Amino acid sequence: MSLEPPRPQIIVLFGASGDLSKKKVIPALYNLFVEGSLPEKYAIVGFAMSDWDDDAFRRHARDSVKEFSRTGIDEEQFSRFAETLSFVSGGFDDVPALEKLGTRLEKIDGETGCEGGRLYYLATPPQFFATIAEALGTIGQATPQSALVIEKPFGHDLDSARELSEAIHTVFDETRVFRIDHYLGKETVQNLVVFRFANSLWERVWNSDAIDSIQLTVAETIGVEGRTGYYEEAGAIRDLLQNHMLQVMAFVLMDPPRSLEPEAFRDEKVKLLKAVRPLDPNEVVRGQYEGYLEEDGVESGSTTETYVACRLHIENWRWDGVPVFLRHGKKLARRATEITIRFRDAPRYLYDDFGVERLTADHLTIRVQPDEGISLAFEAKEPGPGYQVKTVRMNFEYDESFMHAPAEAYERLLHDAMEGDHTLFTREDGVETAWRIVMPALEHPADVHPYRTGGWGPSEADELIDPRHWHLH
Repeated sequence: MSLEPPRPQIIVLFGASGDLSKKKVIPALYNLFVEGSLPEKYAIVGFAMSDWDDDAFRRHARDSVKEFSRTGIDEEQFSRFAETLSFVSGGFDDVPALEKLGTRLEKIDGETGCEGGRLYYLATPPQFFATIAEALGTIGQATPQSALVIEKPFGHDLDSARELSEAIHTVFDETRVFRIDHYLGKETVQNLVVFRFANSLWERVWNSDAIDSIQLTVAETIGVEGRTGYYEEAGAIRDLLQNHMLQVMAFVLMDPPRSLEPEAFRDEKVKLLKAVRPLDPNEVVRGQYEGYLEEDGVESGSTTETYVACRLHIENWRWDGVPVFLRHGKKLARRATEITIRFRDAPRYLYDDFGVERLTADHLTIRVQPDEGISLAFEAKEPGPGYQVKTVRMNFEYDESFMHAPAEAYERLLHDAMEGDHTLFTREDGVETAWRIVMPALEHPADVHPYRTGGWGPSEADELIDPRHWHLH
């Protein structure tokens, strides 16, 4: 189903020649175009250091769409899409080049009737975020109808996150800033809201009375894939735990918002994050896959973690006493992002006389990727005499129920940013609160434990969750 076209605007893509633009942003814009979900009046202007002209950018875009678009390329459609593409070459701190960009935007405004509407998408290294924002103000292109989109990481720690927000706010107020976390654009993550609040059954048991524990696993089979420069600075805690995982966790644990208005929704997410006790370094396990030290660009003796597991405590009435376990690692057994809700054990005494050895706790599993869907595991009696108990599953899969796989996250997020809808974007206080949660683990890092590739991480993570166990193991 296509989305309604947003208001007229020019989409300015900083870092247009980079990997993020090529693999995600340009294909998403093309798919929105094909579905009629771009503004009726729009243009796309690329800006990067590459020595390109308009035609070179269009060729680059064609290669990008052909390789990475989920729909493939339709040459007739792409030909019409390419007519809206243009390019300005320059550095992100090159004032004359940025002034040239401003002149180009004014010209396009007159030709298209975009009326000063701008969406500035910063697909650049994070050290340029503040520089670009301030430069847009200097050249007079931070119009009242403009918005700024930035990718994580939002700072390197709590202090730098605050400094970044302060620098951006000298030009763009918070209502015009969109901090992208692509996990929140995934259909399965968004469906958590409907699953919880549109089905009365779940909300009645979504608390410590019925739930024993919660876990979120984000497992990858790949390593750092040539990104050692970035990864040596970030590590698994900064790369995924502080942003993606805490944001998804907030979807799972938040209280019902008073409405689905963006700020009501984000208020509840931030309220949940503020209820999370800062990490205890003694409840954090860090790991490093065997062979990481041999990766190009990794310093000898590096203690950068490629794996992290931790236990969170939520200090509110709903989740008091319910441990929340988060786990992420590279070069693990398989690729999967799953949330598991483990319900409390059923009483055994009813079945003692029938020789039932154990009752497995019911659990709900939400598969974010791949094989998007939801399953509920519960106990059932096997056919025959007596009470032989077996765990069975009810299963829902997106592609079977809706006859197509969910759209790419970037399509939804780009459209929402053009529309001015902040629901799926991270607010300034949410960013700072997430940093507050992880800072103890960064300031007092736990030891790094080696783990073999193709497994499920260091054994210390199993000790962390004991007497429970990881759902994926």
